[in-house]
Amino acid sequence: MEYFLRAFINGAIWSNAALQTAQFVGKGPYLSRKLRVWSKAYIEDRENLPLSKSSQEWSNSRIEDEDLKEELRIHLQSLGKYVTASALVKYLAKPDIQLRYNLSQTISLKTAERWMMSCGFRWTTAQNGQYIDGHEREDVVDYRQNRFLPAWYALDSKTRKWSTIDVTQLDEEQTITGRHTVVWFHDESTFYAHDRRKKRWVHKDEKSTPQPKGQGLSLMVADFVSADYGWLRSRDGMQSARILFRAGKARDGYFSNDEIIRHAEKAMTILEKDYPDDDHVFVFDNATTHLKRADDAISARQMPKGCKDWGVNAPVRDAQGNLIRADSGKVMMQKVRIADGFHNGVPQEFYWPEGHEKAGLFKGMASILTERGFDVSKLKAQCKNFECAAGAMGCCCRRILYRQPDFANIESLLETTCKARGVQVIFLPKFHCELNFIEQCWGFAKRLYRGYPMSTKDSDLEQNVEKALDAVPLASMRRFAIRSSRFMDAYHKCLNGSQAAWAAKKYRGHRVLPSSILAELDEAKII
Repeated sequence: MEYFLRAFINGAIWSNAALQTAQFVGKGPYLSRKLRVWSKAYIEDRENLPLSKSSQEWSNSRIEDEDLKEELRIHLQSLGKYVTASALVKYLAKPDIQLRYNLSQTISLKTAERWMMSCGFRWTTAQNGQYIDGHEREDVVDYRQNRFLPAWYALDSKTRKWSTIDVTQLDEEQTITGRHTVVWFHDESTFYAHDRRKKRWVHKDEKSTPQPKGQGLSLMVADFVSADYGWLRSRDGMQSARILFRAGKARDGYFSNDEIIRHAEKAMTILEKDYPDDDHVFVFDNATTHLKRADDAISARQMPKGCKDWGVNAPVRDAQGNLIRADSGKVMMQKVRIADGFHNGVPQEFYWPEGHEKAGLFKGMASILTERGFDVSKLKAQCKNFECAAGAMGCCCRRILYRQPDFANIESLLETTCKARGVQVIFLPKFHCELNFIEQCWGFAKRLYRGYPMSTKDSDLEQNVEKALDAVPLASMRRFAIRSSRFMDAYHKCLNGSQAAWAAKKYRGHRVLPSSILAELDEAKII
């Protein structure tokens, strides 16, 4: 209408201007007549504007009915992962649904696709989330609720709380007397030479460019980070706890428990020198390489029931503690005795002593348990495939030993090493990467790294990785740490994984969730 009136003002004949405007938008004489009617009405009354067919007042879509939209959303969610627009068409063809919402017929497939968009669905590749099979597994939840969270909240009151409004400032409500506790989160991540940004705006005439095959050279990074100081480094910046490792058989080998312990010792040396006024705690992932125990640590896993010449296989090491390898490259192994046990405050030897008729032989599970006061005369060594009945405690010799305190509470080599230097170690629950805020630090750095020029040489790769990691701001690290604290608070309030994710997203920027969160979850039907 505006285009038509401008044409008329500039000298065009009234009817010709209307017809030209209609033809300009692909219409004909009917729109030409309507334009003249609308324009006369507007000239007489400047408030009298015609409604557009896209206006809400002109035509309301039935999907704007909140009751209908909510029912469709619940129905689609009940269908599982692979919902389709045709399922919506079939659902709305049901007589009871049409009667309830005053529908004369079902919708078309194209309309169903638009309605699915309105219900929050998108036709896309499903994103990989943090919750995978195992996150809510019974043993994982038990460790999270009964071991990790109590250990975390035992030290939480001594840690610095950074303001959620201005992360450069401490929370004004917090008061700490005595020494502060600094929590250092550890992790490893791998960067690849050919890992670059894939999506961008591409001109239609741009020609395809040959790309290098594969991911290219890799560089693994292991580091510690805290919300207080950022990456662990000396005060003057000359020393860093960061380790760059070129994993591979023909390169630096593989990051084993030995490397983890050396890394922890390197970090503790910096802390002892530059941060002696704080207490320090290391948090590690619940990975096998982190949990490794001493080679001779007691374990009921392979113990025979009866007396036998038995021991455990342990790697052969030189005087400096380095592994000795055969010509084939394999680590040489030898059989060693396991360590003695400790029952009711008294050491217990697991091998018959000198002077005994079976001196030097392993006593066997039956004798060990008998010495501890158990009657095992009618028990098997273990249940079939060691698949004991749920809740069973005394069904077989191996199960009883598994539950003995000295068998169950064995420190890892990492814990023993750190404890000797006054540093506590806590292991995260399995599958809970959301609790380790260093994961977001890796993500931030990799986003920057992908924007750098391609790393064609090993030295370029190392330089780009270091540059990206050092560019992660301390303020961002503190925000990441606040997010992890929010998840910890969610689990502390007994939320499960999906509930915690919903709550953490809703209360983004908060360190803790409100006391009303359980009621909110019920209202939102998040289970």
